[in-house]
Amino acid sequence: MYAGTATASVAAAALLGAGALLMPVTTDDAPAAGTAAAGHPGTAARAAALRATAATGPGVRTAGDVGRARTGAPLVIAHRGASAYAPENTLAAVDKADVLGFDWVENDVQLTRDGVLVVMHDTGLKRTTDAEEVFPGRAPWAVKDFTAAEIARLDAGSWFGPQYAGARVPTLRQYLERIGRNQQNLLLEIKSPEIYPGIERATLGVLRQEGWLDREHVRGRLVIQSFGADSVRRVHEQRPDVVTGFLGTPAVADLPSYAAFTDRINPAYASVSADYVAAVHALKGPHDKRLQVNAWTVNDAENALRVAGLGVDGIITNAPDVVREATG
Repeated sequence: MYAGTATASVAAAALLGAGALLMPVTTDDAPAAGTAAAGHPGTAARAAALRATAATGPGVRTAGDVGRARTGAPLVIAHRGASAYAPENTLAAVDKADVLGFDWVENDVQLTRDGVLVVMHDTGLKRTTDAEEVFPGRAPWAVKDFTAAEIARLDAGSWFGPQYAGARVPTLRQYLERIGRNQQNLLLEIKSPEIYPGIERATLGVLRQEGWLDREHVRGRLVIQSFGADSVRRVHEQRPDVVTGFLGTPAVADLPSYAAFTDRINPAYASVSADYVAAVHALKGPHDKRLQVNAWTVNDAENALRVAGLGVDGIITNAPDVVREATG
């Protein structure tokens, strides 16, 4: 899961904390500094900054990397795919993570107006697609207001770079097919469940139909998470065998109640301390295993080393190679 290496110069700079090569650190839901709220110009600048500050070289899986994983290095999860190098939540980002040697990818799912699950982070289409140009009279361009066929028309790659022009917003089925072909594993986030009644059942239905709820996937290749505690609870109630995660930092006193329905507490990296990790690890989840901690979104070597030193089990990152080089 940690296989592959970045180019030597970038890896060395990342480990030394060289400012010119460190990724800007952002939270999962907030735009990066300098991102224009109005849409494409800011996001294009963000994408260019990400690409300019991290390695892009391919990697290979090796036995040595497996050995490092067994020594306790945190699992590295490619956030929205390798989204520092390809447009987030697209098949291109999944493939880039695969080229870099990462088995675990994270995505976000939402429901279209006609009930199709699509892979998209924002509840609006404007930031990462050309919806404003294709459908000029449809503000605020919310995912829930468009059909799957309409969303399939959108360009979800040009905002990131011209080489990705024509990339599409994948449906969850298309996404599962691609990561299945790549033999990757999935950390699936149910996005904004309060907007989409029944999204948990719909998500589990697609996963079942695509073969992702069989014994192999449920035991080691799939985790479903959400910021909505009720949503995570519903997933657990409907499929108690599925591993679940809660996105956030519940108070230590509240952790036992979360342990009744979730297997992982996944906080923003800035909110994590060694004491908090220890408090989570002291509890067992619904599958009678120690609760785990996956911190997000860490994109630079300095913070990767700090968070790894706190004892987290996993690190979610846009630049998985940078984090791997720092922590592996």
